Amino acid sequence: MDMTFKQMFLDRWNHFFPGVELPICFYYTDDAGLVDKAPPTSEWRCFIADLAKVRKGKPVAFGAEAVTCSGGQRYLGFSQELRPDFEYFLSCGIEGRLEGERYKKTPELVNEFMKRVPPFEAPGKFIVFKRFDVLEKTDEPQVTIFFVSPDAMAGLFTLAGFDSAASEAVAAPFGSGCSSIVFLPYCQLQESQPKPIIGMFDISARPYVASDILTFAAPWPKFVSMVHDMEESFLITASWDKVRKRLGEGNDPQGGSRSDENSIL
Repeated sequence: MDMTFKQMFLDRWNHFFPGVELPICFYYTDDAGLVDKAPPTSEWRCFIADLAKVRKGKPVAFGAEAVTCSGGQRYLGFSQELRPDFEYFLSCGIEGRLEGERYKKTPELVNEFMKRVPPFEAPGKFIVFKRFDVLEKTDEPQVTIFFVSPDAMAGLFTLAGFDSAASEAVAAPFGSGCSSIVFLPYCQLQESQPKPIIGMFDISARPYVASDILTFAAPWPKFVSMVHDMEESFLITASWDKVRKRLGEGNDPQGGSRSDENSIL
């Protein structure tokens, strides 16, 4: 991690996005070093809930035994298995035996959808999450994840398209909360022009973030280019200044919305 770049981002973020929560980053490794490891548990827990402490500034390393949700296991790359009758779980369920989430109309649609989801194996024993300001020189972050409200999202979305002629410089694919911040942006690292992923549309994950929060997960190379573009983009205009002036209202820069903090578990 380039410490000069780190300070550049912090300075520019505080100036252009005053009062907005700092992003968190992750990287895979076989050696988590001195980072606290999430303990193994048999209790089911949504992985998004465990990120609340990271967003507050505490680095955490997760291994396979610390992630109990089957979706979290799969989309963090710790398992290739799907739960039994997954196509029914994600759609209409099985009467008297399995309640369906009804995110897809039919089991057949689920099966077709899953054919388009490539297998993913974690490239390390641990996935380490750190808030941006506590990244160290030896860290090599792979994705930067913002938890933001609509005004800040508008800024990130527009900044992502600043250096692109494409009408879709970002993507918002269907997927679980954890897939939208880990699996999908990580897969974008293989692309010649990696796209940030807008997410946290997963209804099951929504209770673990504030009501006005979505995520913007930028693959590291794209994030770096966005930071370098900040001072020549729309962020220096009077148009953005009108939005910028209200960004600090109701936000806690160390993690979460003051108006709905209790919804972050």
